[in-house]
Amino acid sequence: METKLQADKREDTGKGVARKLRAAGRVPGVLYGQGTDPVALSVDAREMFRVLQSGAGANALVDLVVDGTDHLAMAREIQRDHIHNKLIHIDFLAVSRTQTITASVPVNETGEAAGVKEGGVVEHHLREVTVECFPQDVPDQIEVDITDIELGGMVHVSDLTAPDGVVIVTSPEDAVLSIITPAVLRVEADLSVPGEEGVEAVPVEEEGEPLAEGEEAPAAEPETAEEGGEG
Repeated sequence: METKLQADKREDTGKGVARKLRAAGRVPGVLYGQGTDPVALSVDAREMFRVLQSGAGANALVDLVVDGTDHLAMAREIQRDHIHNKLIHIDFLAVSRTQTITASVPVNETGEAAGVKEGGVVEHHLREVTVECFPQDVPDQIEVDITDIELGGMVHVSDLTAPDGVVIVTSPEDAVLSIITPAVLRVEADLSVPGEEGVEAVPVEEEGEPLAEGEEAPAAEPETAEEGGEG
């Protein structure tokens, strides 16, 4: 079920007008698609935040009312000010219930992987995949059970199951996630290579005083009986 959202048409555009709208608690935006000319508009910022915080997120269907006319739409190209937690601008795409669209849907893993129980960690390669379906059929997320994935195992897009009426268009060969050995353990393993216990220190002979020019090194003194052992 879509959310009804009242929009005001904007006659003036530009950065100055946009700043005034945001200061008044509204978000400037544009409605386009379905063969109509783009329409500059604005929506209430708090209402728009509630739409985006729903389970569907940016894929939520919106019944956008502009000058008394309803437009089935979805939010696209959302610009945010993450520092101040504000919406800067939103493009709305007008859609039809009888025409398919493409949308990005998050992937959510469930269960605890067997490889994680063995000490591994989950490494994510794809957080979301692209799907094609009718607007009203866009799923909130696609779940994948990783319980049986062992250490070194991997989940590909081809392993995902889409709901009825939804086609995943992301390459089936793309990796979604894998169970890997933590980096710390990999480093420790590399440092303990068999047969390399370290290099033995070589003693350095003490050097005597430097010789004068032309002076020969003295011959080694013969070992006496007292010095060599028992006589």
